[in-house]
Amino acid sequence: MSYTGDVRVGGPPAVRELPGLTITKVAVGPYDNNAYLLRCTATGEQLLIDAANEPDRLLELIGDGPLVRIVTTHRHQDHWEALSAVVKATGAAVTAHPLDAPCLPEPVTEPVEHGDRIRVGRAELEVIHLRGHTPGSIALLYEAGGRLADSPHLFTGDSLFPGGVGNTWGDPALFRRLLTDVEERVFDRLPDATWFYPGHGKDSTLGKERPSLPEWRERGW
Repeated sequence: MSYTGDVRVGGPPAVRELPGLTITKVAVGPYDNNAYLLRCTATGEQLLIDAANEPDRLLELIGDGPLVRIVTTHRHQDHWEALSAVVKATGAAVTAHPLDAPCLPEPVTEPVEHGDRIRVGRAELEVIHLRGHTPGSIALLYEAGGRLADSPHLFTGDSLFPGGVGNTWGDPALFRRLLTDVEERVFDRLPDATWFYPGHGKDSTLGKERPSLPEWRERGW
């Protein structure tokens, strides 16, 4: 079956094969969080995006393959409930933005800033800082095939969803900051074919969401 990204808590993971990288998406409870296990197809090294919850299930997905690091997209607790257990079991390095790092239950051993690169085996992910949902929220960009024109893949945490940007709790300044970052650092740079993977719920593409940007700015959330 082709990948759709539709997963549910307690259901099977969804697996997508890309040039150089395999993505496994799983939903965990109780808040229907998405966790993403990325595996380099050349070396078998793995990276986990958001050890959200259900550590036993995440460790089963990880299996015997080496987990080299865990990236936490932002400070909110529902995205790191399983972090300590997975770090203890695997010895993986912990990666997050410095502005959110103090809120995590484990020391951040590999802090990252906007524009930094994270490696998993021979694959490389670019860090995109998207300010607003939290001060240190980050997205991760994978350029499948090594060029932005080759259908990029973007892991957005809680900064971008189908239908809008992440929650800014009615704060107009935070909303403007987040939407501006999303417009300038994501939509203005990446093609419509870019597939993005959010921290909760279904995936989408930038092309599907792009026509709604003026509506999002007008409504203020």
